[in-house]
Amino acid sequence: MDIIKSIEHEQLKNTIPDLKVGNTVRVHVRIKEGNKERIQVFEGIIIKKQGGGLNETFTVRKISYGVGVEKTFLIHSPLVEKVEVVRVGKARRAKLYYLRERTGKASKTKELVGARIENKEIVLKEDLTEEPAEEKVAEVVSKEVKPEEPVAEVATETAEKSAEVVEKESKTTK
Repeated sequence: MDIIKSIEHEQLKNTIPDLKVGNTVRVHVRIKEGNKERIQVFEGIIIKKQGGGLNETFTVRKISYGVGVEKTFLIHSPLVEKVEVVRVGKARRAKLYYLRERTGKASKTKELVGARIENKEIVLKEDLTEEPAEEKVAEVVSKEVKPEEPVAEVATETAEKSAEVVEKESKTTK
């Protein structure tokens, strides 16, 4: 892998939300004002998605006090805390620029009938939390049958133990 791709791969988030054009979303953005930090929520309709990889963006549009406001967010930005899907919209186009000329109820997309509101996430990087190889070998060795005992005797002992357990359970249920 070349150097640029490896650096970009480190900056990617592990999981990203499954966003579709036309959905109404709430974007939680971390804002820094002086030395204070807070989270601001921006709710609106996704009118476009573009780019790919680290440069993937989505644009959200809302009407605030009668004025249309659009913000473009980087999906992999550390400032974007989370994205919640509020409504699943029905869109037949990739870019919903025609919503810019509309006001009121006409500026919304139709709701997809029967759609569940799920905050699905796409996993980009797997969490690699594996046990060390030495521990795995120790587990396998402990599960093996001891060579001193014949296999038939081990099988009969386990069958007798399971029969005793069944008899105890039947007595306790009566």
